[in-house]
Amino acid sequence: MARPQMLKLPEVLDEIRMSRAAFDRMRARGQAPRIHKLPNGQIRVSRTDLDAWWESCEEPGA
Repeated sequence: MARPQMLKLPEVLDEIRMSRAAFDRMRARGQAPRIHKLPNGQIRVSRTDLDAWWESCEEPGA
């Protein structure tokens, strides 16, 4: 099985059009997509997790 595509945080922020500060606030509230923190401190988000998060943000009937 192939590994999921891992996106760098700036790529994620660009795609969802959000500032780092807003993303960090959402993470603190448990409302951001799941992240993977590397040993060097960098953050990655899998494409699958980001897509699932986008789906969960959709309002019913939209």
